[in-house]
Amino acid sequence: MTRGGRDKNRDEPDRRCIVTGETGSKSGLIRFVVGPDDTIYPDVANKLPGRGIYVTASREVLEKAIAKRMFSKGAKKQVRIPDGLPDLVESLLLKRLQDLLAMARKAGKAITGYEKVKVMLIREEARVLLQASDGSERGKGKLSTPGNGKWIGFLTADELGLAFGRDRVIHAAVSAGTLAKRIVEEAARLQGIRQVNGSTPAAEKDTGNA
Repeated sequence: MTRGGRDKNRDEPDRRCIVTGETGSKSGLIRFVVGPDDTIYPDVANKLPGRGIYVTASREVLEKAIAKRMFSKGAKKQVRIPDGLPDLVESLLLKRLQDLLAMARKAGKAITGYEKVKVMLIREEARVLLQASDGSERGKGKLSTPGNGKWIGFLTADELGLAFGRDRVIHAAVSAGTLAKRIVEEAARLQGIRQVNGSTPAAEKDTGNA
């Protein structure tokens, strides 16, 4: 295992979405397992025991899996779907992303505040720029996405604040490293689950790898 809690072996097999039939790495999918009570449970951390059932990280795809009873097909038996499953997945992914940001902050890899973020960007140390969706567009427009990094702008100031132990956060940045990569991956999954009919609250700018 690495310090970040991931297996060192990166040659893990691709997984297949039960709805689209497309295969891909687990970073773009949501894993579900069947509990002892034959209920479907989301496993966003990929740690729960049992055979995994995978769905593309998209609210539209997840809702289709529920409506067409694809989970029973994937489990090869009748299973129960808890009410509000998409919202539950969204809340779990949000908590996971906030926990990763908190880890980055404690490790000295993430900072908040306009001036501090601006300095990190000028020094080309930042790989992820996060800005609150409900922050001032004029203020946010004064900071540019890292040259080889990502911009994430669909979290609210309150949601970012919880990650950094503050009431509200408008601007934040994460420096290069494993945590930055994991934050980008989890943000992409959360953004997909927040999509409704292909739309999303705010776009994510991509200018390279984290």
